[in-house]
Amino acid sequence: MSDPRLRQLTIKTGVVKRLSKEKVVYEKEVVTQQNRIDKLKAAGSDDHVLRKQDEVLQESMMMIPDCQRRLAKAHEELSEMVKNEEELKETEQYQNALTALEDAKVNLPQKITA
Repeated sequence: MSDPRLRQLTIKTGVVKRLSKEKVVYEKEVVTQQNRIDKLKAAGSDDHVLRKQDEVLQESMMMIPDCQRRLAKAHEELSEMVKNEEELKETEQYQNALTALEDAKVNLPQKITA
């Protein structure tokens, strides 16, 4: 029978990976949407179309901080679990968790130090 800690480790690793990818997708969507709006403006499109496209852009921009917040929380939870379950470090799940933590660092919100 499998250790329930390994199952939790796998689940938390998947959450960190998914949220990291989700943030990247939203950032790409913002760039794509901004380019679409610029092309529509250059083509002299209707104001209604521009407003609707701008609404889509704003919605995408609002999702980035939300993704960052959820990713930071999931990253912290997985980090805690990795610290607390060091006896599992020989397992594949533990190594995958370490890799996911390292890969997700670039997508974490930047902390401002004064």
